[in-house]
Amino acid sequence: MTLRLGDIAPDFEQDSSIGKLNFHAWAGDSWVVLFSHPADFTPVCTTELGLTAKLKPEFDQRNVKAIALSVDGAESHLQWIKDIEDTQKTIVGFPIIADADKKVAALYDMIHPNQSETVTVRSLFIIDPKKKVRLIITYPLTTGRNFDEVLRVIDALQLTDGYSVATPGNWRDGDDVIIPLSIKDEDVIKQKYPKGYTAPRPYLRITPQPNK
Repeated sequence: MTLRLGDIAPDFEQDSSIGKLNFHAWAGDSWVVLFSHPADFTPVCTTELGLTAKLKPEFDQRNVKAIALSVDGAESHLQWIKDIEDTQKTIVGFPIIADADKKVAALYDMIHPNQSETVTVRSLFIIDPKKKVRLIITYPLTTGRNFDEVLRVIDALQLTDGYSVATPGNWRDGDDVIIPLSIKDEDVIKQKYPKGYTAPRPYLRITPQPNK
């Protein structure tokens, strides 16, 4: 199965480090960051889960829940969590899916045979409260993820969902934004963008970020 942006994230029931978990029910009305790992007790993954645990206050501010996955069992996850907490000096406050039968990996297309026939690559999905897939990033097995970028994209998605704007390259919260080309009526522009805008080109209209 191939997932694309805008698709409904597949629901599933699977064992996890916190017991049996129904994904859609667990997600509730939150945004979700779902990210997979090749295996437990691997070095890059250990740092990634530590980083995610430390970001809990940032995720909470954005109404985001994190959930990890690997193809090892729940008991292995529980032992691994002890290592993560000890080496990364944090508390893992999110579940790790125990996808031993690779059911979820298949639903989310996390096994890439040219990388490995048996383990999941580093896939990451951002899923909104309507259960729609909003971002997909896949990293090679040897490269750790940039979780600052994950937060940046969540900020951009939540801003653009709330206001008729787009975000430029390297945008960060508080930076200027772009008026979409679909909005042409000047009266509508004055109403939607009371701070005004500059236009170095007719198709490039830049306005201050709206107040959240």
